[in-house]
Amino acid sequence: MSASQPDHYATLGVLRDATQEEIKRAYLEAAQRLHPDKNVAAGETELFLGIQQAYEILSNPKRRAQYDATLPPEAPIDNKFIRHEVYFSRPSLVQVKEDQLLYILLEIEPSAKQSGSLPAPPLNLCLVLDRSTSMQGDKMDILKATAVQLMRALRPQDVLSIVAFSDRAEVVVPASINLDRRKQENSIQMMHPSGGTEIYQGLEAGMREIRRTLDPSRVNHIILLTDGETYGDEQDCLLLAEEAARQNVGITGMGIGSEWNDIFLDALAGRTGGSSVYITEPRDIEKFLVDKFKSLTSTYADEVLLEFKEQERVRLNFAFRLQPEGGQIETNSPLHLGPILRDAPLHILLELVVTPGALEEGDVLLLDGNLKASVVSQPLPVPPIRVRLKREVFLEPKAEPPPTRVLKALSRLTLYRMQERAQSAASQGRYDEAAKHLQNLATHLLSQGETGVAKTAMLEAQNLENRRAWSASGSKDIKYKTRALLLGSGKEKTS
Repeated sequence: MSASQPDHYATLGVLRDATQEEIKRAYLEAAQRLHPDKNVAAGETELFLGIQQAYEILSNPKRRAQYDATLPPEAPIDNKFIRHEVYFSRPSLVQVKEDQLLYILLEIEPSAKQSGSLPAPPLNLCLVLDRSTSMQGDKMDILKATAVQLMRALRPQDVLSIVAFSDRAEVVVPASINLDRRKQENSIQMMHPSGGTEIYQGLEAGMREIRRTLDPSRVNHIILLTDGETYGDEQDCLLLAEEAARQNVGITGMGIGSEWNDIFLDALAGRTGGSSVYITEPRDIEKFLVDKFKSLTSTYADEVLLEFKEQERVRLNFAFRLQPEGGQIETNSPLHLGPILRDAPLHILLELVVTPGALEEGDVLLLDGNLKASVVSQPLPVPPIRVRLKREVFLEPKAEPPPTRVLKALSRLTLYRMQERAQSAASQGRYDEAAKHLQNLATHLLSQGETGVAKTAMLEAQNLENRRAWSASGSKDIKYKTRALLLGSGKEKTS
């Protein structure tokens, strides 16, 4: 390839071994972002023509083969937008006749050159707000005041829409860049609680508003806030979240009080790389909404995907996002890892199970895939990063300690998984076993100086022993307080 010849793979943001389906998908995504009908910025028409040329060549097997013949040997791609580091819990694997656990910590952040040079992205944000009867009083008053506050904080380039729902949905503020602020604030103040809770009604209306101004150059996001459970429409909601993920629309679930379904909201948000938030008191609604609004405006990459091929005799058992927002990740490829913020790198902990049959070779390929990031302010696709993780196999273990950052992440994750075991045992009626898990959790929390959470764990252990039930908010208190401890577990820079 001559110096003047364009790199069509880089133009589409795919690797050289990309399948025809991957090439087509990359082209459609890039074309949507750069199509002249939607973009009039200087230079973007030329970029669109480059995308078209790359697709015409790479989508034709004969022309692709001729082009590939002109390429030099593939070298590691210098990704100028994001950098990543990989840390292993052990330096090697041991040839034994039993399964071995191996932990991998991924740290993904903006490159030093780019993090401060790109402008803050515009927002396409929809608030989907529960206005059922149970929201009356302080909850609704604070919610309306905070919605007005967020509207006044909008920048000229931002889009905000608001949907209120009970057993039906109403668009209170339609998606628009040039809002009539006084009119829309009056519409917000007119929201009154009534009816039941049907989340799908609100979520579907919210997606319609997001689609009206859907733009890859924006952070497209839904914040769903509720204080109750939805009934019968959970599967429809999850399918809608999967559709949102395909359109690069994120979802954050916020639950107020103790009556909402945290497992459902976690799953709903998790389909898009998001997570759920627990708001204990109505007075905290403002803080959580404002904090989320600020984090969206500091987004660098609004979605990071890890696409991978399953390896024989190696199983991805567990995936967890440590920061910027703690949450479990579904282990199907692609993994929706979540966003990268300018001031909060993305930290992911993977748990792999390596079976004895994988240990017969000199080394083991643990994970073969690539990282794909969507940098909001970058019009062209960001080249993917190939990820091939291996460990050597020896007859005896090496006496090399794990990196400090991995140990810290594992110690915090252990606390979270202790509460998971307690939750599971209690849900199956094994209350004494659940209480023991919580007592064990409290001991570990005290050893790490977390006295407040330890006290909560001991109180809930007593409730499970004596009353055979959690307190009204106990289950969520334990879950979200131990999850909060995960934040910052990877901040140390020494390895």
